Amino acid sequence: MAVNAKKVAVYVLVVFALYVIITDPAKAADYVQIAFEGISDAATAVGDFMTWIAGGGDR
Repeated sequence: MAVNAKKVAVYVLVVFALYVIITDPAKAADYVQIAFEGISDAATAVGDFMTWIAGGGDR
C-alpha cells in the first residue's frame, strides 16, 4: 500500500515539474537556482560544523 502511494506521489511531482517547465521556464529556472542555493548553504553549514568538531568544538 505504501509503495503505491510513493509511486503516485513521485508521478504527481514529475507531472507538476514538467508542467512548470513547459508553462513558465523562467520560473522553473528560479526554482532550480533556489534549490541549488539551499543545497550549497547546507553543504557549507555541514563543512563548518565538521571543521568546528575537528578543532575540538571550542568557540
